[in-house]
Amino acid sequence: MDECFHENNYHVSRCIYQVHERQAQEIQSLRERLSRACRCTDKWAVQKIKGLLPILDWLPKYPVKQWLPGDVISGVTTGLVCCLQGVAYALLASVAPVYGLYSAFFPILTYFVLGTSRHISVGPFPVTCLMVGSVVLTLAPDEHFLRPVNITGVNETVTDERLMEVDVEAREAQRILVACTMTLLVGLFQVAMGLMQVGFLDRYLSDPLVGGFTTAAAFHVFISQIKTIVSVPIHNHNGFFSFAYTLIDVSRNINQTNIADLIAGLLTIFIVMAVKEINTKFQHKIPVPIPIEVIVTVIASAISHVMDLNSQYGVSIVHSLPRGFAPPQIPNIALIGNILGSSFSTAVVGYAVAVSVAKVYAAKTLQKHDYTVDGNQELIAFGVSNIFGGCFSSFVASTALSRTAVQESTGGKSQIAGIISALMVMIVILALGPFLQPLQKSVLAGIVLANLKGMFMQISEVPVLWRQNRTDCLIWIATCLASIVLGLDVGLLAGLVFEMGTVVVRTQFPSCATLGNVPNTNIYKNMKNYKNIDEIPGIKIFKCNSPIYFANIDYFKEKLREEVGFDAVRVFKKRNKALKKIHKLIKKGKLQATENGLVPVASLGVENQAFEKEQVPELEEGASQPDSEVKVQVDWTSELPVSVSVPTVHFHSLVVDFSAVSFLDVVAAKSLKLVVKEFIRIGASVYIAGCDGELVRRLEALSFFDEEVTRDILFLSVHDAILFIQLETSTGNDEDPLAEKVRLTF
Repeated sequence: MDECFHENNYHVSRCIYQVHERQAQEIQSLRERLSRACRCTDKWAVQKIKGLLPILDWLPKYPVKQWLPGDVISGVTTGLVCCLQGVAYALLASVAPVYGLYSAFFPILTYFVLGTSRHISVGPFPVTCLMVGSVVLTLAPDEHFLRPVNITGVNETVTDERLMEVDVEAREAQRILVACTMTLLVGLFQVAMGLMQVGFLDRYLSDPLVGGFTTAAAFHVFISQIKTIVSVPIHNHNGFFSFAYTLIDVSRNINQTNIADLIAGLLTIFIVMAVKEINTKFQHKIPVPIPIEVIVTVIASAISHVMDLNSQYGVSIVHSLPRGFAPPQIPNIALIGNILGSSFSTAVVGYAVAVSVAKVYAAKTLQKHDYTVDGNQELIAFGVSNIFGGCFSSFVASTALSRTAVQESTGGKSQIAGIISALMVMIVILALGPFLQPLQKSVLAGIVLANLKGMFMQISEVPVLWRQNRTDCLIWIATCLASIVLGLDVGLLAGLVFEMGTVVVRTQFPSCATLGNVPNTNIYKNMKNYKNIDEIPGIKIFKCNSPIYFANIDYFKEKLREEVGFDAVRVFKKRNKALKKIHKLIKKGKLQATENGLVPVASLGVENQAFEKEQVPELEEGASQPDSEVKVQVDWTSELPVSVSVPTVHFHSLVVDFSAVSFLDVVAAKSLKLVVKEFIRIGASVYIAGCDGELVRRLEALSFFDEEVTRDILFLSVHDAILFIQLETSTGNDEDPLAEKVRLTF
């Protein structure tokens, strides 16, 4: 360690650096701040308008010849995928398939104007659709729409009260009303967060948390689509352990499985996944990915229509997919109280997923996509899109990674591709919708499940996370299990609480260490981790690698006591106790106090090496003991003439390295100041090294410094403090710095 391994060695020589005089900061009044913030110039106004409407910035600069051909191809391809995924994801939202087409169309229009990402495909996302579906099934279950069955006879129609059926029309109307109301509320939450500039919230959704949550969501999607694949009647379940109840219902009614639906669903899953693997493996050789969802849907619709599978085998089909758009409707305000919490969690999830995907593609410098995604503007864009879509019978919009990958890989360069994909969806809504009416729902469920492969493959990250960081791995597992067992909304909250808890625990129990010096350098390292590290005689260096605040200050003091080997308060009390006993011995004449120390009387019969011996002059007979103060020098490192066990202090200076401490609070500052004074009382000087300017200002604001604890204890680095201590020791008194002078009156 004492050798330098670089060819070009260099040395830095400078004076010992304590605290440099800081530049005076300009303090502005509240009126000046408001005046500066409200100041408006033409340039500022243009920037704000372009920030609120990003289309005004990028559209005039759009390179038509270079980008338009790729955007057209990408838009057509992505539009076909949007149509099929919209219809399929409507099953997850528990609404009619036509509303999935609306959700794939309306949000794109507003995001085209307000969004900052060039590549994401806006529309339904399985996780948010499932979260909407859970609320829809809770507020509009089948049991609320039961009616007596009408039996038509030869001459009359008779109502049988004993037989009940579901009023499908009333149920679908109520369910889309619930979904639209929730979508509108989600949009309001997102716009409010965007205006409040809280786009940073996605930073609290770490990759392990999002990975665990989306994997759990994929599991819930899988469970919810089993009933559609096997086509068996089950009850709707939501909340805690809903997946278990669903599996129990499916197993009970498994004998009612429709074989035609089961075969169609399994074939769809196998074919879609196989072709997607081919697209991935040969993506550099295939100019455009094979739109397998579209091909499977067309073929399945044709087979179902020609063979009349609905009548012949009783398969479940889409049935109604009317042409045209539904008229706008006003959401039901009375439902807001029941969906407030779920809407907020859905708003956060939808935004976090969309922004995460957008940032991934924005950072792809290899494809020269380097641009900036504004998180706050994305909140406003998605919020307005959901408000707009909620008024036109759409459910919550976000983005899907599979659709975005198609849009980017087929040559999409801007949101022109998005608006073209919306035109493709509009064509299907206005003209081609009825051709999908014979399509089996099990085929749509198969398309949904095939697109879950990427989410399920996140499970492979768990072993890697365990090797890299076990805390992150535990966050992944805890979020996934909580979301599976408790439901997606409560599970996400539980995952966030667990994640925040790990942050608190890591700061509440920070790593602390004693540092030693690498010989002949100004480098100081943990003595437990490195060999050939020297501890400087008489100096203890302690480092804390965390902010210090009310939750970890006690742990900080505990680790400091462990590293120094004693409790300063206990040392002080033991020394006082020993001094009192020494005082009593002096009064009894068993010890003699002199200018140079304590000398035991011969009758004591103790050879004490702790005190300096000298010839005590005899007092004249009849002379009384002078009433004066005598300085008694006590060496606490040697054996004492009294039966008091005083902990040994092996150093005269303590250096606390604060280079990793970013802040202190009021409680920490008070406790730290008390610790400094406790060490000073036992003769050990304390120095603080590595504080940045902000931390020094905080210490001043917290009244940390006074006459006893001065700013002179601050040093730029540990090495500066060590040099200062060594200089003071070498030029100071010859007395032992561990010796203590005590005034005794007798």
